[in-house]
Amino acid sequence: MSRQLLDARAAYRVWAPHYEVENAVTTLEDTMVRELTPPLAGARLLDAACGTARRLRAAHDASLRVGIDLVPEMLAVAREPLALIAGNLEALPVRAAGFDVVWCRLALSHVQRLDLAYAELARAAAPDATIVISDFHATAAAAGHTRSFRADDGQHIEVQSFAYDADAHLRAAAAAGLHCTARTERGVAPEIEHFYAQAGHIDWYTRDLGLPLVLGLAFQH
Repeated sequence: MSRQLLDARAAYRVWAPHYEVENAVTTLEDTMVRELTPPLAGARLLDAACGTARRLRAAHDASLRVGIDLVPEMLAVAREPLALIAGNLEALPVRAAGFDVVWCRLALSHVQRLDLAYAELARAAAPDATIVISDFHATAAAAGHTRSFRADDGQHIEVQSFAYDADAHLRAAAAAGLHCTARTERGVAPEIEHFYAQAGHIDWYTRDLGLPLVLGLAFQH
């Protein structure tokens, strides 16, 4: 079956109907972000690049939940009323200093200007806000892993990505006036073995055991 490389906008249009199906990367990422996120009770929460808003929908304690995504087809999947806006990470359509917690999850490796994206995330954050970043790990990319999925017609779709390592994130964040308060990662571990088994590639699990798949960072002004 053929493989096709698409830019993020085109790829996620195709992925949107099935995006909420969890996989190894999203499972690891969600556990990690929960640990990095401060209590949300009463907080104004922005999910920048929210996809189908599935994580935003679960943040019931927040007093305000706003999601932004590049792809309207992803936003259309959301199943409950939320403040959802089509927009670009490099020019977020929100007012400055409007949020107490800002998420940007598994998205920054798709932008060409990491510095602009961090500047926008910093602009959206209120003083003393927490900005939580997750991204596909550059080590996983170097090992040949990709953000990819199987389309309905069986075609293997790979999302165009840029392998930003932790230092690249930290430089861009520092230029935006942010300081790092936490840094972590999650890799191939027993909790995701079943995804390899379901795919019929338990040998890949043995090969990849311990390989970092997702990077997590938390920042404040």
